[in-house]
Amino acid sequence: MPDGPGTLLGALAEVWAQPGLAWLALASLVAGTVRGFAGFGTGMVFVPVAAQVLDPFQVLLTVMVMDLFGPIPNLPRAWATADRGDLARLLAGTVVFLPLGLLALGYVAPEVFQVSAALVALAMVGCMILGLRYQGRLGPGLVFGTGSLAGVLGGVSGIPGPPVILLYMASPNPAGVVRASVMIYLFSYDLLLGGVLALKGAVSLLPVLIGLAMALPNLVGNVVGGWLFRPGLERVYRAVAYGIITLSALSALRIWE
Repeated sequence: MPDGPGTLLGALAEVWAQPGLAWLALASLVAGTVRGFAGFGTGMVFVPVAAQVLDPFQVLLTVMVMDLFGPIPNLPRAWATADRGDLARLLAGTVVFLPLGLLALGYVAPEVFQVSAALVALAMVGCMILGLRYQGRLGPGLVFGTGSLAGVLGGVSGIPGPPVILLYMASPNPAGVVRASVMIYLFSYDLLLGGVLALKGAVSLLPVLIGLAMALPNLVGNVVGGWLFRPGLERVYRAVAYGIITLSALSALRIWE
């Protein structure tokens, strides 16, 4: 990633001139709010919008940087509640398979990435509304495999959450544990993604700065969403999250054009 005052000032000017910046900020705020009260949703809300104005690797970098800051206010409570054993197995699978997903992304056209992100988000909403869940025992191998699938999916579409969310929704854990575990996993995924992209030399200044600019509205959204969260209103939160994710995905598919 190049540096220097001239480069930085030029990149800041490019961020300000970025087409669709206001829409990105709004999507970031809404995504943070959904993440705060539902424990998931950042990628499924933000990525379909961002894919309309940024190229695929820029989307991944932007959402990664943005998402590193937003959940911080809710992380201490989440860490105390999360299922840490399953988290370790999920992340082990992700570490192994995330690079494969990023390798595949290098061969994907931006238009295909945009549609793929939207379809992944819609498929997730469909599965949850229909109540499609894994009904067997959640053993260590299944948890590792879910983390592996999330790594591939995150690398290709920028949305790693659906396999993990569906797994946890099938678990006997209470809503608070599910929300906390998913939140910690997604935060840890962002750290892994940043490390892999850095090793690949795929980190550039512009999307990093856009991600930093989006971090503030995302942080505000997370604080608001965390404040709104009440365990007894789990179904309401999910219904609101599904509706917002669907709208974001449909905007990327442009079905009304």
